[in-house]
Amino acid sequence: MDHQNKPQTRRSLKRKLEQEFEEDKSGRCKAAVVESRRTHQDIIRDVRIHVDVLNTCISFTEAHRAAAKCSAQLLSKIAMNEDIVDLIVECGAVPALVKQIQTPPLLAESDPIPFEYEVEKACAFALGLIAVKAEHQQLVVDAGALPCLVNLLKMHKDGCNSREMNGVIRKAADAITNLAHENARIKTRIRTEGGIPPLVQLLEYHDIKVQRSAAGALRTLAFKNDENKNQIVECNALPTLVLMLSSEDVTVHYEAVGVIGNLVHSSPNIKKDVLLAGALQPVIRLLSSSCLESQREAALLIGQFAAADSDCKVHIVQRGAVPPLIEMLTSSDVQLKEMSAFALGRLAQ
Repeated sequence: MDHQNKPQTRRSLKRKLEQEFEEDKSGRCKAAVVESRRTHQDIIRDVRIHVDVLNTCISFTEAHRAAAKCSAQLLSKIAMNEDIVDLIVECGAVPALVKQIQTPPLLAESDPIPFEYEVEKACAFALGLIAVKAEHQQLVVDAGALPCLVNLLKMHKDGCNSREMNGVIRKAADAITNLAHENARIKTRIRTEGGIPPLVQLLEYHDIKVQRSAAGALRTLAFKNDENKNQIVECNALPTLVLMLSSEDVTVHYEAVGVIGNLVHSSPNIKKDVLLAGALQPVIRLLSSSCLESQREAALLIGQFAAADSDCKVHIVQRGAVPPLIEMLTSSDVQLKEMSAFALGRLAQ
């Protein structure tokens, strides 16, 4: 009864990416890109122009950075149309985007970087959108994107704090989530590239959106991958994840309970560690959450906890889990009823 990001959740991620693109409108080029009246050849021509810009504008001059930012943002907008993503890939966008997130050397240590973080943010966003289609995941990895994305996760260590930097870190984590989705080979590759420690560190980041994206990536990486699970726990993620369960931000506690659920599935030792970290009471509180998705995850997790041992079942009952689970049985949401029935069945065994 483990839980991975199913198609519904994957569509939710796509909607989230689109929403964040709209939120970032203020700094974006105002050119109209894809219109219904444009022909296929028009789109191909525009994509090739933007790819050429990304391939040639690779210095830190203001003109190059401005052009690269504009082209990456416009490719992101085009990539939101899944029917056109294949065309973008065929035109060579992936290696061109990866080239832009490989940091070129500065002429001098003190030189300011024009549009700092903005080019990298736009490119990471575009790569994440391309990776939504499973058939393009390996292509993005083969182009060398993973080490670059992992480096973007570590940008906060430079001591700088800005909206733009937070944005590029978030987009890098989201791209890693999409690349790893239901792809065992890439999940392992992300671990070997050193992606898990910085993601765990970002769970404590001051920006809630970054926390949420980091948790979403860890949730995907933990699904059916024992080595990734063990490294997440070894990096001391559990105390922070338990704190996140009590977050007032619905999206944060939803991702946190999802990470914990994937960690404990078929892993009795991690299940014990999670309980020792104090997860039981906040998970029980989430049974009464206003967020339907968090309720489902919490009910599933209670069922997993209940399989641990008889003492844990007693604690679950004593701490008030049964009434909200019974109430869930009357819900109109089929999945919620299934999860609550699963948990109650485990408790009754």
